[in-house]
Amino acid sequence: MSNLLRKPITKEINPGVTICHEVTTENSSLKYVDFKIVDLVPGATYSEELGKTECCIVAVTGKINVTDKEKTFENLGTRESVFEKIPTDSVYVSNDRGFEVEAVTQARVALCYSPSEKQLPTKLIRAADNGVENRGDGQNKRLVHNILPDSDPSANSLLVVEVITESGNWSSYPPHKHDRDNLPEESFLEESYYHEMNPKQGFVFQRVYTDDRSLDETMTVENGDVVIVPEGYHPVGVPAGYTSYYLNVMAGPTRTWKFHNDPDHEWILASN
Repeated sequence: MSNLLRKPITKEINPGVTICHEVTTENSSLKYVDFKIVDLVPGATYSEELGKTECCIVAVTGKINVTDKEKTFENLGTRESVFEKIPTDSVYVSNDRGFEVEAVTQARVALCYSPSEKQLPTKLIRAADNGVENRGDGQNKRLVHNILPDSDPSANSLLVVEVITESGNWSSYPPHKHDRDNLPEESFLEESYYHEMNPKQGFVFQRVYTDDRSLDETMTVENGDVVIVPEGYHPVGVPAGYTSYYLNVMAGPTRTWKFHNDPDHEWILASN
């Protein structure tokens, strides 16, 4: 199996608390991005102490309460399915703090991490605060929920975004990359993709490749899978009949999203 494709796991760490994904800098080739998916039954709690790491807590589905022991935010979460196509609530917690997540209903929570040294205020990112945009044209069209974009100074390293791509369309397309620390032309950002499909038996194709093809993998990605992108171009294609959702986490030495299109395929932008 690909080193970039991660299948869901079932790791019950406490009664009612199950880790479904745990991508870390220790078990992957990533240096700037860690990622977890946690499922909680009503009343169950998950807590963590952050060292030199910041975290964005995303209420993927269900309702949760979140506290950093100083501030408490209640009844966060707006949807039972990501395919309701509405933004959700999130909480940013800075380095050298702790947090606790309590499930109000059955909930799935994404924990998005990156290195951080400068402590910032805890921030509630309400669904209404998400920038919502339709990006691309024709079969390159997708719906974007910007949770933590680079225009928001609330984080030191993290960038977090949700993308919904309809049947027969492509996203992260034309193929683009951001693996060189070469601003203002391109920034270095690692990335993770957490995928869901509607209907659940669906799949998408994701290719990750570099110019010299030293990395070139095309993966069949199923519901609940995670793909990690340490470098290279990373387009996603959605077969007819299915809708794709993914949650992106990006981080690198500079909190700027500046990408470089594959010149072999950039011509399609002029044709739309």
